[in-house]
Amino acid sequence: MSRAAPDLPALGDLAESLSPGALLTEPDSLAAYRFDYTADAGAGMPLAVVRAGSAEDVQATVRWAGAHGTPVVPRGAGSGLSGGANAVDGCIVLSLERMRALEIDPTTRTAVVEPGALNAEVKRAAAQHGLWYPPDPSSFEICSIGGNVATNAGGLCCVKYGVTMDYVLGLDVVLADGTLVRLGGQRVKDSAGLSLVKLFVGSEGTLGIVTRATLRLVPAQTPPATLVATFDDVEAAARVVVAIGNRMRASMMELMDQASINAVEDHRSMGLDRTAGAMLLAQSDAPGGARGEEIAEMERVCSAGGARECFTTTDAEEGEMFVAARRSAIIAIERRGAIMLEDVGVPVPRLPELLTGIAAIARHREVEIPVVAHAGDGNTHPVVVHPPGDPDAKARAAQAFSEVMSLAISLGGTITGEHGVGRLKRAALPEQLGPDVMALTHRIKNALDPQGILNPGAAF
Repeated sequence: MSRAAPDLPALGDLAESLSPGALLTEPDSLAAYRFDYTADAGAGMPLAVVRAGSAEDVQATVRWAGAHGTPVVPRGAGSGLSGGANAVDGCIVLSLERMRALEIDPTTRTAVVEPGALNAEVKRAAAQHGLWYPPDPSSFEICSIGGNVATNAGGLCCVKYGVTMDYVLGLDVVLADGTLVRLGGQRVKDSAGLSLVKLFVGSEGTLGIVTRATLRLVPAQTPPATLVATFDDVEAAARVVVAIGNRMRASMMELMDQASINAVEDHRSMGLDRTAGAMLLAQSDAPGGARGEEIAEMERVCSAGGARECFTTTDAEEGEMFVAARRSAIIAIERRGAIMLEDVGVPVPRLPELLTGIAAIARHREVEIPVVAHAGDGNTHPVVVHPPGDPDAKARAAQAFSEVMSLAISLGGTITGEHGVGRLKRAALPEQLGPDVMALTHRIKNALDPQGILNPGAAF
């Protein structure tokens, strides 16, 4: 749908409705807010940027946009990996980075958080009260709660503790007409009405804009014991992941293939075994002596599954060194060339097939696809790498990117476990959901956003 750009006096009206200094129109400022972390060359140029300081600023922006038929692209910290916060031409980029209020209520074990607060800030604030916020993306130090809610972010602890949706008790949401609705609250149990909180978690800013979240906290995690095991290939490692999952629930179960191991070592030497075909990083935070028993059982399963070497430690700092290596993998892989980052997941028993299938796609398309994975819950991050400036390689990488998603769907999986569909994977969504679910999705979208102004082109 084409829209005429509002004139400058209309932007003046917008500025008057906002807190001082919230509206940015300078070309350099607009360019700085075009992209999320994907830096997709197809991103548009915004008409203006609003750096909201309050829910009232968000309401004013959305009302103005509705009156002028102008798209609104919500933005958190800009750390997204699926293009969900990339601008479209003539839009208002609505940045929530300045909304950082954060309160911990230890009596209800909740955090009441504005969307610009960082995941790491919530963790630190909770820790001061002996509490913990489990959702744990690799980018936890730089990603915002608003973005985590928008994409239903997960991370390294999901295998035992679940994803963002499992910790959102309430949301304040600005709808497409500017109405502010308050959903849920500081109640662990609440069956009144439809489960609207869950509707907005993972909706990528297409149904409404979150201005506050009430998050469930849990008692602080006990210091974990750690297992590191190496294997000749990813298939053997994946079969061990399935076997361990049949016996217990690890608090972390991560996998790195040989290409990602070597990328990390090239980026920053961490003492990883470059010759290993795959490495598993597992942890147990079970209470008391059960922690050691779980790690010992994991080690037995790894040895029976053909592990080349196993190392265990109960020293939390030593274990964290290996976790740091895993967290750095994507950044390290980026140094190998231009990348297209996948986020596909499958039921855990299908993980060996997914990993061997990805390797086959890499060989067929003659591209490198290093893989890191939250293996314990079947969520993998294959990273398609190609030389920058090579059109043929870029085309083959795009084919591989599409084929990896189709492979995951064929195995009963998903095109995104935690990063969101965004704009980069939108074309693949109908293959996963099918026509009836896509039609239902559009009916919900049209009911809540009849003008289609909220993050158009993202997700669906």
